[in-house]
Amino acid sequence: MRRANRLRRPEQFRRVRHEGRTVTSPWLALTAAPGRRNAVRCGFVAGRRIGGAVQRNRARRRVREAVRLLLPSLQSGYDLVFIIRSPEVVEAPFSQLQADIAALLRQAGLLNAPEPESTASATSHPQHERGSS
Repeated sequence: MRRANRLRRPEQFRRVRHEGRTVTSPWLALTAAPGRRNAVRCGFVAGRRIGGAVQRNRARRRVREAVRLLLPSLQSGYDLVFIIRSPEVVEAPFSQLQADIAALLRQAGLLNAPEPESTASATSHPQHERGSS
C-alpha cells in the first residue's frame, strides 16, 4: 500500500478511533472517520491475542493486501482503522478474508461498487497471465 494511503502516527489512529464509527465482524473491526484529506488512508492493528510477532505481522499483511485490492472501489476522504480480532485471519482463505473486508466496507457505506472477481485476481497476480502462453 502506498505511503499516501497509510495512517502512520499514533495521534492519527487515536483521532479515527475517537471520532469514527465502528462496524464489526467475527474476524475484524473497522472504524471509519471522515479524513482531513481527499484520499483514503488506512491503518492496521493486531493485538497480542492474535499470536506472536510473526502471526501479527502476517495477519496485518494479509488484511493490508485485501484492502489494497479494494482501494479503487472505496469512497475517498475517509480514514480507516482495521483491528484484527481473531487469529483465524492468518490461516483463512484469502478470498474469504477479502469477502469479509468487502462486507465490512459495504456495511460502513464506503464501498462504491462491488469488485468483480476476475479483476481482483488479474490485479493481484499479473505475472501468471504472461507465463501461461
